[in-house]
Amino acid sequence: MDYGQKIRELRKGAGLSANTLAKKVDLDPTTIYKMEAGVSKPSLDALERICAALGVTLAEFFTDEDPSKDEAHRLYAECGDLPKEAVERVAELIALYRIKYKVEKDSQK
Repeated sequence: MDYGQKIRELRKGAGLSANTLAKKVDLDPTTIYKMEAGVSKPSLDALERICAALGVTLAEFFTDEDPSKDEAHRLYAECGDLPKEAVERVAELIALYRIKYKVEKDSQK
């Protein structure tokens, strides 16, 4: 899979439009469309910002696995524009639910 296909797949998996992703990563929407169409490739800086906005690491981006199917990645991406305090509260809430449902972190992998 090429960069553009992977970006499109992850973006759609995160429930974001190309315009919304462009705003989150401070790029022109046309740039996102060109990347997804395979007309241009992202710089490393742009790819890092795109990955962060989509809730994946660069390592995950370059694996064959499809992290967009993981609901946790979508939820993580949703937290991207929240203040740090709010993200911390979300993390605390997840920890409480892990306790309530006795879910081990490793069982999610």
